[in-house]
Amino acid sequence: MKLTTNIHKGNQTTITEFILLGFGDFPQIHILLFLLFLVIYIVTVAGNILIIALVVTDQHLHTPMYFFLGNLSCLEICYTSTILPRVLAGLLTGDRSISVMGCITQFYFFGSLAGTECLLLSAMSYDRYLAICKPLHYAARMNGRLCLQLVVGLWIGGFMSVSIFIFMLSRLTFCGPNEIDHFFCDFHPITKLSCTDTHMVEVAGLISCSVFTLPPCLLTLTSYVCIISNILRIPSTTARQKAFSTCSSHLIVVTVFYGTLIMVYLVSESDALRDLNKVFSVFYGVLTPLFNPLIYSLRNKEVKKALRKALLRSFLFFRNSKC
Repeated sequence: MKLTTNIHKGNQTTITEFILLGFGDFPQIHILLFLLFLVIYIVTVAGNILIIALVVTDQHLHTPMYFFLGNLSCLEICYTSTILPRVLAGLLTGDRSISVMGCITQFYFFGSLAGTECLLLSAMSYDRYLAICKPLHYAARMNGRLCLQLVVGLWIGGFMSVSIFIFMLSRLTFCGPNEIDHFFCDFHPITKLSCTDTHMVEVAGLISCSVFTLPPCLLTLTSYVCIISNILRIPSTTARQKAFSTCSSHLIVVTVFYGTLIMVYLVSESDALRDLNKVFSVFYGVLTPLFNPLIYSLRNKEVKKALRKALLRSFLFFRNSKC
């Protein structure tokens, strides 16, 4: 077993490595968990790459809605890649140690991508609001230039959202214990291990989360209240179903993401509920990136049509190459 490196400063011992306890000391299930997470990771990356490829190659998907969807798929690949490779390595080798700076770096990318996803989901909901509630103004307002500016801005905003309190987090001193009862580095498990005052870091984290999470969430909620209200006023049942089908996939994604995210950070940190917290963390950190391409491919007619065309082209290409 790898020993944790310590640096002595006076009477204090500063820890340079953490131990991620993950899913407990049950070697008999580690191989099963490794295979399960490996399959999830492969399917997640492959599914999201497929969505990106369809958006790029199919002319019918060159619209703002699918431009945002392509960015969401790219984000989900990055999101799951900040967590699962480290989990897989720990399950396979048994080495659950991670350096303090490596842990903080993992949380920086995880927090940045989570903030980016909040902003991106709000941009997607605003796009659906304009398409359904303001259809005559949609083409003028949601043009290619605005879409590009929105995407660049939200990616920069997401990565800036946690920068200040990540810097403050990196200035903390950790003296022990060094065990994190989680499968990845999250904010509260890290700050709990600090032997210095964490009040200012927690305040900075709360302000950052409030600024970059609540407004996008409220914008998304407001957009869908307006969308649903507008759809219910459509007299034709067929037109109503068609309008709702254009935003139902995104509504499911938003519900799953925010629902699990809220549950994780509202669940008590007591020992009895800690394992439940891990379960919800698996949902929003691991399963949500897996579900998104499945939801969009199964519920979206345009994506299914583009997928069938791509499969047909691939089949014809391979058949002709054999001739």
